[in-house]
Amino acid sequence: MAYLKRIVCLANSFKIGGSCIAGREVLGNGQYGAWIRPVSARPTAEVTFSEYKYQDNTSPKLLDIIDVQMLNPNPHHHQTENHVIDTSQRWAKVGELPWIDLETICDQPQSIWINSDRTGSGCYDCISQAEAVTLHNSLALLKPDNLTVEVGKHYYTGKRTYRGSFDYNGTHYNLSLTDPIAIGAFAAKENGSYPLNDVYLCVSLTEPWGKDNNRCHKLVAAIFSKPPL
Repeated sequence: MAYLKRIVCLANSFKIGGSCIAGREVLGNGQYGAWIRPVSARPTAEVTFSEYKYQDNTSPKLLDIIDVQMLNPNPHHHQTENHVIDTSQRWAKVGELPWIDLETICDQPQSIWINSDRTGSGCYDCISQAEAVTLHNSLALLKPDNLTVEVGKHYYTGKRTYRGSFDYNGTHYNLSLTDPIAIGAFAAKENGSYPLNDVYLCVSLTEPWGKDNNRCHKLVAAIFSKPPL
């Protein structure tokens, strides 16, 4: 039986074939519950614009409070937050989370999952599939230190790259950025490093990626700044 989940949107990021949208469940009396990732029934789980658009054909924005009809929970490995959407029902915006409330829903893990491996461009930005199976979540909202957006060029493909370099709980991280709004804000800038102050990050952990020895990658899925990027 279908059921409704009300979530505050904490990520609307790039994913191959569509988008990855996620947030915390909004409960009664001003409380917030578990992370929710609305997914499609397709094997790759991405949601498309036609599936998540509002009645006015606009896309969910960060901090929107959204009603989404779901069909069933669909946890997959460490991505325990997945719920399959009812594609026959439109998503509905019912409010917005004030910026000041981000602090109240911020997660405080000791580290960003397991710090064991890195790609050529990153720092603690991936883990093995064997490590990932020991985990039970794939999303977190964090308050980082010293965030810098790094705009560069891929050493092999030559494509533009966007990364988030920051410290969290005394450890340095450098993760790929998949937030389309943040990428758009820096797309016209020259290659270089751009510091941002007083921000929050939504980070996510991907499914195993076959093109990279089935490693799971840590991503910056959203940057929250004031004013917004």
